[in-house]
Amino acid sequence: MPNQRSSSITPSRITVAVLGLGPMGRALARALLAAGHPTTVWNRTPGRDTEALALGARSAASPAEAVADAPLVLLCVRDQEAARTVLDAAGPALRGRTVVNATSLTPDDARANATDAEDRGHRLLDAAILTPTGTIGRPEAIVLFSGPAETFAAHQETLASLGTVRHVGEDPGRAAAFDTAVLDLFWTTVHGYVHALALARAEGITGAELAPYAQGLPLLLPPLIEDFAHRADTHHHPGDRSTLASAAAGLAHVTHTARSRGLDTSVLDAALALTRRAVTAGHGPAGVSALVDLLTAPQE
Repeated sequence: MPNQRSSSITPSRITVAVLGLGPMGRALARALLAAGHPTTVWNRTPGRDTEALALGARSAASPAEAVADAPLVLLCVRDQEAARTVLDAAGPALRGRTVVNATSLTPDDARANATDAEDRGHRLLDAAILTPTGTIGRPEAIVLFSGPAETFAAHQETLASLGTVRHVGEDPGRAAAFDTAVLDLFWTTVHGYVHALALARAEGITGAELAPYAQGLPLLLPPLIEDFAHRADTHHHPGDRSTLASAAAGLAHVTHTARSRGLDTSVLDAALALTRRAVTAGHGPAGVSALVDLLTAPQE
């Protein structure tokens, strides 16, 4: 796959500034230091730079000081509001530099930041980190970047210190869009499991008793993910394995059982309502992947 980290890459040792030292920011700093990059760190809350300093980082008293000698700046803070506050604090010191914003953002936030970067005179890449902190610095870390391809190419060797890196498009919001879609899957899956544990408890089944059977579901996901992706891209949703009509029936009895045990069924209610809307519209014989078309259709 193009733009992927290669084990033969030896990054040039440019100075990098890391702004934000939460768990992910600290992991980014560790990886850069391990790769031999002079690294300057800054965090709004004092005391979080202890580990980085022990590994050889330099501490800065302000964002502007941190970026003063760094051609490449990694920004990793809580949210868009915090990111804009840090960028404002860095101010003119960012001019001519490349900022990689690894803050979790909406795609529209990333696009707005790109416009702002042009006005401020610095280059911007948006980064979406799709794997946990413990993977950073190893090939299993997946980091997606969007923005100008030439900007990514100029810093690819340095960024490869973080893990497997891929440029996914010039649209500044595209990395955030990948991130949002993956998080959509993750959090709805986690919520589903938590709700299943609550439903099992209400029926006198312990988590330990349920877990071995729940473990079987992830084995079904890889082929399902590939199959649904193909069906979504081709707008072809045969009901050869399961249908929306059968899905509605299954969701109905799960929702009824959960409600009868006094559990919150708001997520199940929403899923059931959407599925029933598809059946009412005549799509009952279609496969469940047809919901993609229903979700993305213009609402009247």
